Amino acid sequence: MKARKYDYRRNLPHIEKSGRAHFITFDTYLRWELPPIARDLVLEHCLYENAKKMRLRIAVVMPDHVHMIFMPLEDEKHETFTLEEIVGAIKGASAHSVNKALQRTGTLWQDESFDHVVRHADSLAKKIQYVRENPVRKGLVSRPEDYKWLWEE
Repeated sequence: MKARKYDYRRNLPHIEKSGRAHFITFDTYLRWELPPIARDLVLEHCLYENAKKMRLRIAVVMPDHVHMIFMPLEDEKHETFTLEEIVGAIKGASAHSVNKALQRTGTLWQDESFDHVVRHADSLAKKIQYVRENPVRKGLVSRPEDYKWLWEE
């Protein structure tokens, strides 16, 4: 397994590991609250690259941020897709769709995302549980399975 060369560096360091799950969070610009139709579109875009560029374990679209846990896949040259190729595509396509649907213009997402390489199976289980429980912790639902914008493998 060969990792692609990448220069996905802005202000935060972004560590990428082939064959490892990555926990990603990205926020709306100025913590703007996504209306329900926008959350529908963002979740569709999170799911679009599943089994193409990544193996998605879980995703949740909150009113002002997104959490995802996925493992980057390899292309036909056995190079691992980069976080920029995966997350950048999701953010770009979803911004376009949301702006079009809401007849708005401008920035939807903050430039930076937070990413963390998940190193151990027990840590992965804890991160998945954290993502599942996010809507409950925020008081949006009483059970994770009642949250419309939660998808789990």
